[in-house]
Amino acid sequence: MTHLRKMMLEELQRRNYSQNTIRCYIRTVEDFARRFNCSPDRLGIRHIREYQAELFQKGKLSANSVGQRLAALRFFYIKTLKRAWSITDTPYPKRTRHLPTILSKEEVAQLIHAACTPRHRILLMTLYATGARNAELTHLKVSDIDSRRMVVHIQGGKGRKDRDVMLSQRLLVALRALWRHFHRKSSPWLFSGNRSHRGDRPIDTKTAWHACEQAAKRAGIQKRVYPHLLRHCFATHLLEAGADLRTIQVLLGHQDLKETIIYLHLSNRHLNATASPLDSLALNDEPPGEK
Repeated sequence: MTHLRKMMLEELQRRNYSQNTIRCYIRTVEDFARRFNCSPDRLGIRHIREYQAELFQKGKLSANSVGQRLAALRFFYIKTLKRAWSITDTPYPKRTRHLPTILSKEEVAQLIHAACTPRHRILLMTLYATGARNAELTHLKVSDIDSRRMVVHIQGGKGRKDRDVMLSQRLLVALRALWRHFHRKSSPWLFSGNRSHRGDRPIDTKTAWHACEQAAKRAGIQKRVYPHLLRHCFATHLLEAGADLRTIQVLLGHQDLKETIIYLHLSNRHLNATASPLDSLALNDEPPGEK
């Protein structure tokens, strides 16, 4: 695998794939080879189909996750090995789309108040105030906070795209407090991790996960809370406050407006603005069995 791994890594880097995608693709091919205890260049369609079935049946992975694994194998065979790939023989599974459960504004406030530490509190505030993805949050730098223009520069987001989002005055005050009490002046990261022999690093993505889970438990929130949920809350609450979809699309960094339309299904303002057709029927409202 060493030579093949090097070849695949070079192909991914040459096409400027993100580090997350590179790790995912390399890990998938390694797992595929380990499953059959054989070098992947000696495996074929039959093995790919069997591997795909096992991901569903034994791995219990979602259709979206299996699709990502297939994309990794497809890249390996087409770009690294220069072989043909048949979509007919290895079809992508039909994608499923589940609506996330949204926290109310009151629940978001409870979550932030219940944070275990001041640093966790500011992490949660930043996720909710900016709509940043977890990976984007970890790579925020001090220089990305533009207090003159009151914007946050999110650089190198999904698809290698930069974007600006609004900077909340309340968040700015909290970040300045973070700077005074916790920041290492030699570190460029807004949320720096532990110092190591390699120098300062940003926090790990697991930090925000732990902050969400611990705060939700302390607040008694029964819904599953994770970093990306606060991004969903950011968009949904903006829509309920009257922001238009195009503005929310830009703030979230969505390439297609279709990705943003999902929040119409989550917004109470839009759901409650449409009356149920049941209310227009001329029905006798007496409970059954009263006559």
